[in-house]
Amino acid sequence: SQWIIGGDGWAYDIGYGGLDHVLASGANVNILVVDTEVYSNTGGQSSKSTPVGAVAKFAASGKRVRKKDLGLMATTYGYVYVAQISIGANQAQTLKAIREAEAYNGPSLIIAYSPCIAHGLTAGMGKTQAEGQKAVECGYWQLWRYNPELETEGQNPFQLDSKEPQWDKFQDFLKGEVRYTSLMKQFPKEAAELFAAAEENAKWRYSTYKRLAGVE
Repeated sequence: SQWIIGGDGWAYDIGYGGLDHVLASGANVNILVVDTEVYSNTGGQSSKSTPVGAVAKFAASGKRVRKKDLGLMATTYGYVYVAQISIGANQAQTLKAIREAEAYNGPSLIIAYSPCIAHGLTAGMGKTQAEGQKAVECGYWQLWRYNPELETEGQNPFQLDSKEPQWDKFQDFLKGEVRYTSLMKQFPKEAAELFAAAEENAKWRYSTYKRLAGVE
């Protein structure tokens, strides 16, 4: 059993070429990406994983472009097991994804939503599990699994594990983290526009996942 564990700064950005090389190799290796949506270990710089509207170094007035969908990109190979998880939102789905990745005879990629001190949780870092649950409930983060083995059995390999989000909670979720509220204080006009864009992006992504899963 082999596991490679790294952050989003490595997986989405500076190490993506190497990550892609390993996924493309077809080797039986498992990869866990701890997605904090920012370069956590070098001072909180913006990464390709940083969502629209989030404040980070090099994005002081809020990130302007949408987050890279690393997981969906990996599914295009067709022989890579991929999953997005949030242990605070669904422990059973988290464990199922890890077990499936371990059992899959080929490259596996699991992307885990990971609340970080750089997010500035107003509830405190002792509430990271609850934050992960809120992220999924409001549609900020989605849970899904892509298992190539299902396709060989005549089934849809893409499985959407998230329920229909409670979109009315999305803006309140953003207001629970300093990386978003600081934008409201410094650039209120831009914040309103970017927060609306963030919600639209989340809806667009969820709609894409529903279509892939064959959900009407």
